[in-house]
Amino acid sequence: MNFASDNVFGVDPRIMKAMVLANEGTAVSYAGDDITRRIEARFNAVFEREVQVFLVATGTAANALILSAMTPPYGAVFAHSHAHVMLDECGAPEFFTGGAKMIGLEGVGGKITPAMVADKISGFIRGEHDPRPAAISITQSTELGSVYSLEEIAAFGAFAGSRGLKLHMDGARFANALVALGCSPAQMSWKCGVDALSFGVTKNGAMGVEAVVFFDAGLAGDFAYRRMRAGQLLSKNRFLAAQLEAYFADDLWLENARRANRLARALAQGLGAIGAVRLAVPCEANAVFAVMPCSMVENLRERGAVFHDWIAGAADAQPPAEGEVMVRLVTSFATSARDVEQFLQIAGA
Repeated sequence: MNFASDNVFGVDPRIMKAMVLANEGTAVSYAGDDITRRIEARFNAVFEREVQVFLVATGTAANALILSAMTPPYGAVFAHSHAHVMLDECGAPEFFTGGAKMIGLEGVGGKITPAMVADKISGFIRGEHDPRPAAISITQSTELGSVYSLEEIAAFGAFAGSRGLKLHMDGARFANALVALGCSPAQMSWKCGVDALSFGVTKNGAMGVEAVVFFDAGLAGDFAYRRMRAGQLLSKNRFLAAQLEAYFADDLWLENARRANRLARALAQGLGAIGAVRLAVPCEANAVFAVMPCSMVENLRERGAVFHDWIAGAADAQPPAEGEVMVRLVTSFATSARDVEQFLQIAGA
């Protein structure tokens, strides 16, 4: 019963098979191989337009390098205060931008709004004494499992365009958000004004690959150099590309995301029916945040359940009372339905 993260599970067998096949024979090094060329063309089809794609090994690299292409060293990036780029990347965005200011905003459910960004910018009244507003980063789905609607994303796109800002989407769980909304990749990205996307793959069944996708071609001009300088251009890049080729084949990526979301909904519904438990935020993708009695949490862990305690911002949820704790439960493509059932049985006992 491991609900610690969608990172704790292994590789989808179909993706592993593709990597084994890519291991046969020889191939051109440094992203010059045939599989990489096919994947670049596939991204054009997935997003219904020509895009610039660069494969990297980690989401941190994707986020930080995109922001470095958007933001000068004296710039400011606006994001939710609990976003991955704010708390979980060891200053990588600041490092690769050369020192840009990361500005965190508090919003319900892990979301921010254009109005929050506008309000913060309105305080920049001292010219060069303040950083120059340069970019906005939104996470889809958010760190609290909520999903930005197409209207919400489009509002950011319109706002960013009107202010001369660039819009980045951290799509570590892009597929989970996509199937939750029931829309196309194009609709959830460039058609709403997103300039660049960190296209997450690893959390949804890959061994380790993320894609940097530029919809604004002007941002991609020197990105090949940025990727190389960051040590993210793999000599055997075909093994990154092979993962994506299997990921897209027969819509495996959507199948995996739907399964993870479905199990999360079952988990949320089951917990919501237990009187001593309350859901901290609605379950919209593949993460469940619940407030439980400490005694229930201890019993679950004693019976083998693995999950994390969680601390949300003041805007996110009613704080746990004495004797309670807020927890995060994440489902994945490989989570067992039996584990969900067993977890609920123990919690409701």
